[in-house]
Amino acid sequence: MAQLNNVTPLFKELAKMEHEHNIACQDCSLFRLCLPLGLHNNDLIKLDKIIKRSQNYKRGQPLFTEKSNFTSLYVVRSGSFKTTISASDGRDQVTGFYFPGEFVGLDAIHEQAYLSSAVALETSSVCELPFDHLQELGKSVPELQVKVLMRLSKELSVDKSLMLLLGKKTADEKLATYLLSLSKRFKERGFSATEFQLSMSRSDIANHLGLAVETVSRLFSRFQEDDLLTINGKLLLLRNIDRLNALCG
Repeated sequence: MAQLNNVTPLFKELAKMEHEHNIACQDCSLFRLCLPLGLHNNDLIKLDKIIKRSQNYKRGQPLFTEKSNFTSLYVVRSGSFKTTISASDGRDQVTGFYFPGEFVGLDAIHEQAYLSSAVALETSSVCELPFDHLQELGKSVPELQVKVLMRLSKELSVDKSLMLLLGKKTADEKLATYLLSLSKRFKERGFSATEFQLSMSRSDIANHLGLAVETVSRLFSRFQEDDLLTINGKLLLLRNIDRLNALCG
């Protein structure tokens, strides 16, 4: 009997995970951030049929690799991912970080091959949208094509902002701008804008911003001394948003 009692909670947890894994678009907490926003219920049902909801990806597990054939777009359901490209000298450049509700792989549509590698930064899950099915569905649901174009436009805007961030700002301004951009993205997802986990490493942040790891570590220490933020492990608390905004330049 004791063995059965121990097994029961396990079955309950598995049932909960299965429910979350199969949750429909209209019941998803990321509904307003994803493609379905503005679609009618019948169209949502059609979209729901083509989506593949993944099991968890472990930290460091690849979602796709650079130059592999393009088959699907992905939306992060939980956790986070980073994308990297390999330079000619063999070094990897971090090109982006992705959080729940954000698309990964949009830049692969034109070349029909993934232009970067995507790996999980923590235990994560995704919704997979097979692109051929998405195109077919777009013929009968024109609003869906509009949503994809809007997401592509947003990606271009983010890319331009990154170019400005890397080319025109000092190290202090880069880190402050980056932290505030994370704050905004988490707020859009219904999370705290001032307290969140940094799932990426210091070296990943430095690589992404075009800074040395030592510089990023030194800036984090100075920001703490100036009471701009507090760091406890991976937990980050932004203590003075206004001063960080002023620091951005």
